[in-house]
Amino acid sequence: MNLPPSMRCVEITKPGGPDVLVETTRPLPDYNRDQVLIKVSAAGVNRPDVLQRLGQYPPPDGASDLPGLEVSGIIAAVGEDVDAWKVGDHICSLLTGGGYAEYAASDAVTCMPIPAGLNVIDAAALPETVFTVWHNVFDRSQLQPGESLLVHGGTSGIGTTAIQMAKAHGCEVVVTAGSDEKCQACLDLGADIAINYRDQDFVSIIRDRPKKGVDVILDMVGGEYIAKNLKCLRPDGRLAFIAFLGGSKAEIDFMPLMLKRLTISGSTLRSRPLSVKESIAKSVTETVWPWIEKGQFRPKIDRILSLTKASEAHQIMESSSHIGKILLNMETI
Repeated sequence: MNLPPSMRCVEITKPGGPDVLVETTRPLPDYNRDQVLIKVSAAGVNRPDVLQRLGQYPPPDGASDLPGLEVSGIIAAVGEDVDAWKVGDHICSLLTGGGYAEYAASDAVTCMPIPAGLNVIDAAALPETVFTVWHNVFDRSQLQPGESLLVHGGTSGIGTTAIQMAKAHGCEVVVTAGSDEKCQACLDLGADIAINYRDQDFVSIIRDRPKKGVDVILDMVGGEYIAKNLKCLRPDGRLAFIAFLGGSKAEIDFMPLMLKRLTISGSTLRSRPLSVKESIAKSVTETVWPWIEKGQFRPKIDRILSLTKASEAHQIMESSSHIGKILLNMETI
């Protein structure tokens, strides 16, 4: 594949609001012997991108300073030690950064084939959310068929992914969301119960159920939800934190932790060792991709914008008005 000398991309000029995202031109990124160079078709927009733009989530050492943690596209070049992929392969991949660009370097082991029946643009909605849900809900929290999962933020990219993956796994899904419209969107995706947290007390509703709680909770809110989550868990329940949009500090009575034998965990994905990401990629390809190919799960996409509208994409993300994923389409620059 003939490579151009430069590419268009969006960089963060300084910490601040969406207006600090500025389109520019840069040389193509370097890639090492274990990496591939991707001609990007689309990139996902995620909360960590917003945090990086605000100066609250710096890239790990060696990562691109450009935002963007997931892309889909075509492999344009391969490192000399890469055997699994060849130029021209259509893939999607998890990145440590650099997705808001026409070209991105990626570790070969985090690249995955695009599931059958999904186009290359929509596939950009998969890596970050699927990796996060798999690692926290299925791997660390060991959600089992027949158990129940509570997802806070049910209409986020993570939420819409978690709903469908848990249902495909044979689980009951309860969600919280901020409007009746969003609750209905969750039900349409397969959620069994959707609670409007602005009008209803989700703790009372969940504790008064015949099951008297849920088995696993995926929380990105934190704050006052931390103590409430402990009240919602059944004996031997598991609570997984992936973000703290409502704050990371709380006053908590830990007695339920002992009495109900609860487990609390939390993780970030970006800085994890490559071996961990490689293991997740294999599990996702083996288990989640068949769900997509059988029609049990499809990424919920709110809208697709051009790369030149990255600032608008961040405004929408911060407003929380979206339902599902926001993508940047490089093919419409």
